[in-house]
Amino acid sequence: MSRLILIFLLGLSSQVNAQRPTIKNGLESFVRANTIYPMYAKENCIQGNIEVAFKVNKEGKITYAAITKGIGADLDAEALRLIKLTSGKWTVPAGYDTTFLIRTPMKFSLQDYGCEQLNPGSVGLAIKQYSDEMASLSKIASFYRNRETGTENFIEEEKIIALKNDMGVDEDYLNKKIAIGEKKISQGDLQSACEDFKFVKYMGSTKADKLLAKYCK
Repeated sequence: MSRLILIFLLGLSSQVNAQRPTIKNGLESFVRANTIYPMYAKENCIQGNIEVAFKVNKEGKITYAAITKGIGADLDAEALRLIKLTSGKWTVPAGYDTTFLIRTPMKFSLQDYGCEQLNPGSVGLAIKQYSDEMASLSKIASFYRNRETGTENFIEEEKIIALKNDMGVDEDYLNKKIAIGEKKISQGDLQSACEDFKFVKYMGSTKADKLLAKYCK
């Protein structure tokens, strides 16, 4: 099995005041320990730099976070999730200006994962196709949400099943999604984990129902 290595190069924008928020062992260490490389990016060898901007209040909680320079795939969401996951973990010095916007560049890289020989053009194409992928998944989810309320169009079901097959939304795919959600639970990221479990549900599966009942009431 190929070994997955994540390399992150992070830096905080300098502030006029030398005293700025810190996090135990540093942000780079936190990111290394908590990153869950997203499925689409991992399967398509999507790598690169993402910049996140955020604000921290006096209690060390994240009050604002946004992608200021993204890639255009699910790595963007993971970068933002990681920053939000640091909420409450920052030590803020007295007198710190909580309106200051901290900018953090992150570099996501896959090594020894078979990506070295991949044509860069195919990676660029995968990034361009990401929005189409999300639109197709949204179409599937809408069908099963409508089924839950008793308003689904049965004529469409055959097309939805075919679409799932074309996209590879099978047992293995859903199991991976559940595993990602369970990792997020272990990190204390209940909100994001529940989004993953709901995703599985609205792909027409009952595999995550027990987890939804336990964590997402």
